[in-house]
Amino acid sequence: MSSKPLISGVMIFLNAEKFISEAIASVFAQTYDNWELLLVDDGSTDNSTAIAQKYAEKYPEKVRYLEHPNHQNLAQSVSRNLGISKAKGEYIAFLDADDIWLAPKLEKQLAILQLYPEAGMVYGATQMWFSWTGKPEDMTRDRYRKLGVKPDTLIQPPNLLPLFLRTKAETPGTCAVLIKREVVEAVGGHEESFGSMYEDQAFFAKICLKYPVFIESGCWDKYRQHPDSTCYVAERTGEYHITDITPSYANYLNWLEEYLVKEKLVNTEVWQALQRVLFFVRHPSIYHYYRRIRRIIWKFKALLKK
Repeated sequence: MSSKPLISGVMIFLNAEKFISEAIASVFAQTYDNWELLLVDDGSTDNSTAIAQKYAEKYPEKVRYLEHPNHQNLAQSVSRNLGISKAKGEYIAFLDADDIWLAPKLEKQLAILQLYPEAGMVYGATQMWFSWTGKPEDMTRDRYRKLGVKPDTLIQPPNLLPLFLRTKAETPGTCAVLIKREVVEAVGGHEESFGSMYEDQAFFAKICLKYPVFIESGCWDKYRQHPDSTCYVAERTGEYHITDITPSYANYLNWLEEYLVKEKLVNTEVWQALQRVLFFVRHPSIYHYYRRIRRIIWKFKALLKK
């Protein structure tokens, strides 16, 4: 393995003309220079296709443009897998076209994986980026995803998975990770049965189930918050909700149950965490009652603090 290995950045995009140039610029700004960028077009109908193609033409040694046959829209998981299949690097990183990496990201995370060769993946906190608008009301809204574990720690498999299921820790941001290519290939990449929601959680669940993961204290990506993002659109359509159990989330949990059975997992902690949330999925009236009770408890605790 080279001391300065190639890192493949995979950026999928769909009608991202507003932000894609800024995202690409954040890759070119990396302090680590041995990278390639694969721009995967998921059937865009705006100017983002032309923007991506121009970068590929101008920097053919660094940037490649990819698309599906007949310029089809085949969803995020299929698009990420296309990028992975064409990647040449020993490591894989992801960047969405409306987000950005901070300049030291690749350098810092590669150093960690080289220092901890047993780790299959590294990630840190993600900045929830509201202040990009420049509006006064947004300047103090930025926050960071909670890690849920002591930072700068190597977590053995499958110990992260129950933390995700119990919401003690948040699933890593897609743009926050650096993964060994061999690990991505060993778990079969992204599950193409998922569309835009929970494909990341399924992917990370497969990795956390089998490989040590290093969780670092640094934050090297900004997750832009805007009304046209995948999550915001999914919230408006009811496909996603941060606290409620939606059909998409239920689909993910049922998939996870089947996957754990297929992998013959015997870890009690994982199964208990999964069965707890599946119980609420299969008994929604109990779940809604449980949520009401929790809200009452939270309000009571807040009153006691006054």
